Amino acid sequence: MTTPHDQTTKRVLITGASSGIGAATATVLADRGWQVVAVARRKDKLDALADHPQIDSYACDITVDDDVSALASWVEQGGGIDVLINNAGGAVGMESVEDGSIDDWRWMYEVNVLATKRMISTFLPMLRRAADRSGGADIVTVTSTAGFTPYEGGGGYNAAKYAAHAMMQVLRLELNGEPIRVIDIAPGMVKTDEFALKRFRGDASRSESVYADVDRPLLAEDVALTIASALELPPHVNLDLVTVKPVAQSAQHKTHRGPLRTKPTVN
Repeated sequence: MTTPHDQTTKRVLITGASSGIGAATATVLADRGWQVVAVARRKDKLDALADHPQIDSYACDITVDDDVSALASWVEQGGGIDVLINNAGGAVGMESVEDGSIDDWRWMYEVNVLATKRMISTFLPMLRRAADRSGGADIVTVTSTAGFTPYEGGGGYNAAKYAAHAMMQVLRLELNGEPIRVIDIAPGMVKTDEFALKRFRGDASRSESVYADVDRPLLAEDVALTIASALELPPHVNLDLVTVKPVAQSAQHKTHRGPLRTKPTVN
């Protein structure tokens, strides 16, 4: 059952909220007093989140038009939203462009790009009403450093995140003159329970090897705090693109393995 939207408290909808960055962001914002609508396909995971008094949950497949239309009606009945966070996404496979599966590429494009476009098209009128009411609204999309730094084996994911990143840049231009912020959060290496495991088709040892000996990779909570910080800036401050990586990762191709230590000073 949806919680009535207190107009003095901002309400945020987060996709992909059943785990990882989405679940962490829902919790961080709820703990800070936001009203949160947590959206994902897996109802059992969402039910656990909804134990928080500031979180409502709604099971929805955002790659399906009818599901998103039903979600929008439900959200509207609860008073609308002030912020849309497009977090749902993912990668599958590390094959070359030549050998990669068309079905894998299609899934990555559907969830990372088309689903984000569907959510923006559906909820932008609602966000405009919120902006008229309170003076501002926000669209946040969690993309990836993969959206501007390609790497071997990442062709499908690179292509999808490049598209998502470009979509945010275009949207920023198209909404010029409206009090709606467009924020692109692009994480690098983030250690979560599911991202690498899905990418490597359930191969736990290969998934763990991604983070092996990395001194403090990012955690989902780190990205959640970054999102919260961007949203809580004064409403005229737009962080167009935030790239966030662990100190150990200078670039996709340059990640330090082992403890971080200063180099000895040469006199």
